[in-house]
Amino acid sequence: MAAATEALVTDVPYATRDVRALVSEPGSVLDAKMRAGVAPSFDDLRGWEFSGTNAGALTDLLGIRKFKKGFYEGAPRVPRGPTPFIQGYNVVVAQNGIGNPHVAKPNDESPKRHGFYRVHQVVSGARDDKYPNALLLDYGLGKNGGNPAGLLRDYLVQVDPDDKDLLLGKAYLALLGMRIPVGFFVLVRHNKHEFAG
Repeated sequence: MAAATEALVTDVPYATRDVRALVSEPGSVLDAKMRAGVAPSFDDLRGWEFSGTNAGALTDLLGIRKFKKGFYEGAPRVPRGPTPFIQGYNVVVAQNGIGNPHVAKPNDESPKRHGFYRVHQVVSGARDDKYPNALLLDYGLGKNGGNPAGLLRDYLVQVDPDDKDLLLGKAYLALLGMRIPVGFFVLVRHNKHEFAG
């Protein structure tokens, strides 16, 4: 396994947007935004971490309202699946309320990465093709071993085709051949990183 290489770059003033209004929208409005959005390009994702906020107050109670997602180039861990692709991961962050900085745990220099996924275009006619205009984050093709995170499937779009820094996603749970909706989330470009997997 290749050693992880990392350097956190924090001189970019991203992640300053207030996402409260967007994550408070009704599901029907967020779904319409998902269907009207466009797939981000790999080049606009690779090498970046995005601050994430889950929609729905229940995520506060569950302690999962805030998180980060990172995207990187890397060799496939599972020798199957659509190409081309990039890969990604989630980062555990402090649950310090919407509007406050996304601070990685245990710290920004050594973040806890988990929930790995492969990112590829949605394949028409496949089981996971609910949003053909989106990218699919397939945790089943990530290096998750027996972790339940491998059951997740996320769709990701740019809300505005001209705004590469604000993304909207919808998560599903792949269980017993079904796709069960979990909820919506918002991503805002946060910081550059170097991570090789």
